[in-house]
Amino acid sequence: MTASAATLTASPLLRQFADRDTGALSYLLACPESRQAIIIDPLLEHVPLYLAVLDELDLKLTHVLDTHIHADHTTGSAALRTATGARICLGDCCGADGYDQALTAGEQLAAGSIALEILHTPGHTPGCLTFRWRDRLFTGDCLLIGGAGGTDEPGGDPGRLFDSITRNLLPLPDETLVYPGHDTQGRRVSCIGEERRQNPLFSGISRDEFISRRAAGGGQLPVDMKKHLAANLRCGAPA
Repeated sequence: MTASAATLTASPLLRQFADRDTGALSYLLACPESRQAIIIDPLLEHVPLYLAVLDELDLKLTHVLDTHIHADHTTGSAALRTATGARICLGDCCGADGYDQALTAGEQLAAGSIALEILHTPGHTPGCLTFRWRDRLFTGDCLLIGGAGGTDEPGGDPGRLFDSITRNLLPLPDETLVYPGHDTQGRRVSCIGEERRQNPLFSGISRDEFISRRAAGGGQLPVDMKKHLAANLRCGAPA
């Protein structure tokens, strides 16, 4: 066991990775006893980095999770499965092929002492999931810091997105931490209390007004969206 790995002894590890080009955020969670690890929303370009961190910390990657079918980058799920034998896990209504385990709302996914509760939070895409771990949420592109995911991509539905956030996420305790799928103006962590009070898309905004604002458009679709969607419907595997 390396010196770095020896530090992972008392409490679970949470590490956040940021991509400069897209602002996308990925997460590593690891159990100190079993050395089992989960990666959430990996980018294909960062697979060598994830593997190096796993090796340095003497961790066994058991699960690779995507919160949804991304349109702004290609997932590293298939490459990580090839390198580590980890299982690819996606929402049961995401429309993708080639994954190993379907995730259903209300279920839990475990890796050692790490237990994630699966929340279905559609709207940005039909198959969007949020993962709840203790007092933390990994919201993907559903709830962002001071914002929310767009609804102009295939399957986007502003009414469903509003319902997902206001019914499933914002009622949680104030101190629940929000780890989004994208950096927002240099911010990478928020909390439910802040989002409930200060997020301009939800504080004092009705459902109809939210839908109206989204219907007005103005959002910019991701570069190479079709290429990324096609790859991610294969879990990032080559065509």
